[in-house]
Amino acid sequence: MINVPEIFGSLVFDDVKMKQRLPKDTYKALKKTIKEGKSLDINVANVVAHSMKEWAIENGATHFTHWFQPMTGVTAEKHDSFIQPIGEGKVIMSFSGKELIKGEPDASSFPSGGIRATFEARGYTAWDPTSYAFIKDGSLCIPTAFCSYTGEILDKKTPLLRSMEVINKQALRILRLFGDNESKRVNTTVGAEQEYFLIDKEVFYKRKDLIYCGRTLFGARPPKGQELEDHYFGSLKPRVSEFMKELDEELWKHGILSKTKHNEVAPAQHEMAPIFDTSNIATDHNQLTMELMKRIAERHGLVCLLHEKPFAGVNGSGKHNNWAISTDTGKNLLEPTKKPRENTQFLVFLAAVIRAVDEHQDLLRIAAASAGNDHRLGGNEAPPFIMSMYLGDELTDVLHAIINDEDYEEKTSIVMDTNVKAIPNFTKDTTDRNRTSPFAFTGNKFEFRMLGSSENIGCTNTILNTIVADSLKDFADELEKADDIKTAAEELVKRTVSEHKRIIFNGDNYSEEWVEEAKRRGLMNLRTLPDCMPLYYSEKNVALFSRHGVYSEKELRSRSEILLDNYSKILNIEALTALDMAKKDIIPAVAAYIRELATTVNLVKSVDAELITTQETELMSKLTNLLSCFMKKIDRLDRTVMGAKEVEGITETAVYYKDNVLNAMQELRAVADEMESNMSSKLWPYPSYGTMLFSV
Repeated sequence: MINVPEIFGSLVFDDVKMKQRLPKDTYKALKKTIKEGKSLDINVANVVAHSMKEWAIENGATHFTHWFQPMTGVTAEKHDSFIQPIGEGKVIMSFSGKELIKGEPDASSFPSGGIRATFEARGYTAWDPTSYAFIKDGSLCIPTAFCSYTGEILDKKTPLLRSMEVINKQALRILRLFGDNESKRVNTTVGAEQEYFLIDKEVFYKRKDLIYCGRTLFGARPPKGQELEDHYFGSLKPRVSEFMKELDEELWKHGILSKTKHNEVAPAQHEMAPIFDTSNIATDHNQLTMELMKRIAERHGLVCLLHEKPFAGVNGSGKHNNWAISTDTGKNLLEPTKKPRENTQFLVFLAAVIRAVDEHQDLLRIAAASAGNDHRLGGNEAPPFIMSMYLGDELTDVLHAIINDEDYEEKTSIVMDTNVKAIPNFTKDTTDRNRTSPFAFTGNKFEFRMLGSSENIGCTNTILNTIVADSLKDFADELEKADDIKTAAEELVKRTVSEHKRIIFNGDNYSEEWVEEAKRRGLMNLRTLPDCMPLYYSEKNVALFSRHGVYSEKELRSRSEILLDNYSKILNIEALTALDMAKKDIIPAVAAYIRELATTVNLVKSVDAELITTQETELMSKLTNLLSCFMKKIDRLDRTVMGAKEVEGITETAVYYKDNVLNAMQELRAVADEMESNMSSKLWPYPSYGTMLFSV
């Protein structure tokens, strides 16, 4: 039996262990750095490093690594052992404060978007003391930031940390105006729900598209998909249950607050949801969660798929980014309380979020833009491409009353009566949920549902923190000049909501009527990554990030270039994989089946010409025509891929892949899927959708 409190955080050098192992003065100095962002003295770092090393060795570690998050979207690590030679062939185990604070990985091979030339190799990793070190695979992993030799940031953590400082500063200004002099820090907190698929390992390794691309490029729909919705919250299959048990145990050992697990809507799809943590720790934990999911799945004969749309025709996988603002004294600044109309401080923070989402629709869409997520958005419970906010009936009514200077009639609690005596009555929430909304208020937080399952949440929360901080700054600038804070704040909320109410929509985000209505409201409809990425470094966004010190214009441009280049590379890999599968496997399989049909027809004809079956003849003719069409589609895709070499410019290349290569791939797939539907399953070269989705 697992003793959860005993194992929780056992592989983490957390606050409890620091308090036990560090001298009091050292512990206080480190806590001051963590809580207040104060710089850390090298002497303190030396003591921390020694204690950290001793603890790591006791737990089987022999190496240390600066664990960082470059622009690849995954984590990176370079491992060094603790050994230090002392002569006569002997060594000791050593780890200094300097090694803890700074590392020096080769930066030349990581994406930089033109910031660094290939021959300029030096880069630095810098310890993030606000995120605890942990042990993984016999190495002490130290969460760090990553920058170039010339100081430009090359990772996803540094801007997140910067944005956390920005929103802390501006939120405290608002709190002071409302008389809160106790709170010393404001943090944004995040709970990232992680969706994923599990399929049998043997099935996975028979699919080149899954191996190389993470998604299926071919595959006819099975007779049964998710139509019955019987997989959602269904009982866990034994192999899945064992995987989830081990995953929970490993996550708990690493101090990750894994709370909820269940089957999702699509067959073979599941979800894990953690309890909230501060944004940077939540980001670290989510990156580690994805890594552990893949590793543990292998041990159970499974493969974990984190692609946003591994299977066409069923739900894709998202990552719901639950975002809130809290003080170090435990106050949730997005908590409406029982009387939201009278809670002016809450309304100010709510108005700041409304303004931020409306003014920066482009940035939030960019946060969710990827080659994989472009396939997912717009259906099957994924949000649409149009950014909007869901506030629910109660808050919408509150804001309506404010705008129109009307009295607000408070919602009374409604008791739900099931008319079953054995079932106790319970209180109904004042607001429903909206699963089609990209950005929904869910009681005391906002759930950003657009983000794709494989994405690093650092970028999303950097943007969220910065755009809300920008609104808070303008609010504070105005309110600090007011004589009567409450009256001025109420007027500010009224004006802000009136100016930005177009972003609020509580209806069905999938309806065609909403698309037309959103267009009338002037909301953006950015359907693909190439559509929105040039907006990253627009004049408006450069000014936003520059004035808060989160990104420079150079850093913004580099990120846009990296994402556009990555988009083109992903589509190129997918196109080449599709061509490889088509030429080497699908054509020979279909040709073999046609020959088999021809042999049957000829055999029957040799016995008795009158016994020739129309069915075999028609099927043979149909497949022959489809195969001829398929070969033409192969030729078209081949020529289209070659044509990409003639295109100049990163943006232009991405647009070319979107408009030409992706369309050619979809046409090729349509013919292949039609042939699969008319083929003998024994001769089709790949496991079918039915086999993959129902193999576990």
